[in-house]
Amino acid sequence: MAMRSLISERVSCRSSVLGARWMSSWWRNVEPAAKDPILGVTEAFLADPSPDKVNVGVGAYRDDNGKPVVLECVREAERRIAGTANMEYLPMGGSVKMVEETLKLAYGDNSEFIKDKRIAAVQSLSGTGACRLFADFQKRFHPDSQIYIPVPTWSNHHNIWRDAHVTQRTFHYYHPGTKGLDFAALMDDIKNAPNGSFFLLHACAHNPTGVDPSEEQWKEISYQIKAKGHFPFFDMAYQGFASGDPERDAKAIRIFLKDGHLLGLAQSYAKNMGLYGQRVGCLSVLCEDEKQAVAVKSQLQQLARPMYSNPPVHGALIVSTILGDAELKKLWLKEVQ
Repeated sequence: MAMRSLISERVSCRSSVLGARWMSSWWRNVEPAAKDPILGVTEAFLADPSPDKVNVGVGAYRDDNGKPVVLECVREAERRIAGTANMEYLPMGGSVKMVEETLKLAYGDNSEFIKDKRIAAVQSLSGTGACRLFADFQKRFHPDSQIYIPVPTWSNHHNIWRDAHVTQRTFHYYHPGTKGLDFAALMDDIKNAPNGSFFLLHACAHNPTGVDPSEEQWKEISYQIKAKGHFPFFDMAYQGFASGDPERDAKAIRIFLKDGHLLGLAQSYAKNMGLYGQRVGCLSVLCEDEKQAVAVKSQLQQLARPMYSNPPVHGALIVSTILGDAELKKLWLKEVQ
């Protein structure tokens, strides 16, 4: 019995050692990730002790002293909602009121598409989350499709569609020599792309160049995309920041709507309301009819469920309070200008 007990102890000890070795090797092959080209600058900024440092990384609005800006309309909205709302979960699709007001900004206050309930829309985790939701939606329902992305673009666009396993292609956009739009090459790329491709377009204030097509150029782009049967997906992260007028900055969207496109759209309040940390945005997809919009929204919600389940409430309350009140909305438009 003593010998058997000793053997058992040795076997148990050996198993423990082997188990410990096995578990300690689980993450041995993990290398440090490359620093994000944008957020990495912020890390360097925070680590630098110099009193004269300037952060040229993340695009966040600052006052003349380099301090963060909180809009007056946001502070007033916070005062109005303080203590008035519970902390329950929002639906998977987010705040209905916030989404309704957000769609009006992009599609128009009197949009026929809103009235006919043809838009599938959900609250998202800012513009990044809206893009990621759409990328996953594209992969699920058009698994063999590809996305054409402008050169250059916001660096995270590549990460988003890569991690959604969507094949990426590029199209000409910026001409370094003229520091303007490479319009002829852009149009050639649209014409030469396989019919039914997806195109990622910046609605206004193109990131990172600041170069936008003229109204006439947008009309030609819209015509050619429709002629080829492509699907336009707009990222509108800066509505109001290009011209100071949210209506004017939605011009590209309105041109495509007038031309009869079905389109996708990512919207964000990080910039135009300064709600960077609240992560408030919206993803919308214009559909053929109400029935299709209901189906598409249900699938967008299903995609959101395992990602984050439902979006946060506080930022959505701020947005809906500002846009739902004539006085606060007027103040917001003045501050954006």
